[in-house]
Amino acid sequence: MVVKPDWLRVKAPQWQRVGAVKELLRDLSLNTVCEEASCPNIGECFNHGTATFLIMGPACTRACPYCDIDFEKKPQPLDDSESLRLAEAVRRMNLNHVVITSVNRDDLGDGGASQFVACIAAIRGQMPQTTIEVLIPDLCGNGSALETILAAQPQVLNHNTETVPRLYRRVRPQGDYQRSLDLLERVHHQAPWIYSKSGIMVGLGETPQEVEAVMEDLRAVGCDILTIGQYLQPSPKHLPLQEFISPDQFQTWQELGEKMGFLQVVSSPLTRSSYHAEQVRQLMERYPRTVPFLETSSET
Repeated sequence: MVVKPDWLRVKAPQWQRVGAVKELLRDLSLNTVCEEASCPNIGECFNHGTATFLIMGPACTRACPYCDIDFEKKPQPLDDSESLRLAEAVRRMNLNHVVITSVNRDDLGDGGASQFVACIAAIRGQMPQTTIEVLIPDLCGNGSALETILAAQPQVLNHNTETVPRLYRRVRPQGDYQRSLDLLERVHHQAPWIYSKSGIMVGLGETPQEVEAVMEDLRAVGCDILTIGQYLQPSPKHLPLQEFISPDQFQTWQELGEKMGFLQVVSSPLTRSSYHAEQVRQLMERYPRTVPFLETSSET
């Protein structure tokens, strides 16, 4: 058994604030990846009034052994009111930055791209000043579906690489490393005004050199933002944890990523792909990009 180190201790949240956010989410019948994926930062994020919304769920069509999102339930038909309820939550929480992610919906022809677009449009209608980040699945390599999402002009498009190529068969059996890189490369070439982002989990048996090779691959396809965080086994039935990575190693990766040219690298044991995502607004101020056909994009 791998013993949990002191640096992974999480401060107890202010449950009154957490409860208020949970009540709002229940009132609007919304899911968050914070809850569905058992994120260790749920207390901190909910205390700050932020959440990563999970659309088209909670059931997923893939069975990634590291993930705590339910894959045993049957996916339900898309809900046309979901986008409006999500926009209302953003309005009530008065969010400056919102992250929208989804389960994998391989049962849908476009992988759920149209639902992402509906959510972006609804939020822009209610809160035009809010910057929008989407964390999308690989869409089974459907380039047309990706173009549909890019045309909706989210400020940030995130797609997680998750792990190193050698471990894909065990960690992400229904995914494909090259397909994920290709998706990020399309974002860079087809919509260079959108900040592209990806994330890696560590502690699954990869070597530091393999992590660095993934970082190099991501930079080669123009990825702008990188997150690196410690994998934590959600339950005994999930993929076993191999080791806890030291904070010094995370710091080394952060410094290396900055030298490689990433605009932002967030690397720490508790980092998750949407942890402190609101900091991207500061990034947009430092490295502004002209977004065609979207006047509100420059507002921060």
